[in-house]
Amino acid sequence: LLTNCAEAPADPQEAFFDALSAHCGQAFAGELVSDDAADDDLRGKPMVMHVRECTETELRIPFHVGEDRSRTWVLTKGGGAITLKHDHRHEDGEEDVLTQYGGTTDTKGSAARQQFPVDQYSIDLFNRENIPASTVNVWAMDVVSNEMFAYELSRPNRFFRVEFDLTTPVETPPAPW
Repeated sequence: LLTNCAEAPADPQEAFFDALSAHCGQAFAGELVSDDAADDDLRGKPMVMHVRECTETELRIPFHVGEDRSRTWVLTKGGGAITLKHDHRHEDGEEDVLTQYGGTTDTKGSAARQQFPVDQYSIDLFNRENIPASTVNVWAMDVVSNEMFAYELSRPNRFFRVEFDLTTPVETPPAPW
């Protein structure tokens, strides 16, 4: 006979999604914290993420680098997983040829970190566009309570990470397009 049972721990993916959703409508400043030479052109530029559109199953998070508003991270949960897609658009709103790439979690991860190994659609896109190095990408996102959000990309010989301060919202940037 079991007594005084604690509640079962929340699903880590639900907890991760909820922690990010809690910031819906807010924007936060960030900075490049990795030191890969491939990102030298981004170093020192203002970076802002905006948890802009939120539903129970989808988060749309524009990521602005300086005046470049072409990037939006799209997180979709369903089927026991979370999918990350990168929505890249031109200034007129038309999709870039390199868009909708990403991956889907293949483990439950943790409430603080989710990883998104590259999916087959993305592998096919990267091969078609002659970017074979990207066919082994793994993206990750971290949410540390109300303190920090991070986005990263890793693969052999490549590491990119941006961290955002969740303690101080900044002015909400205009819509990307």
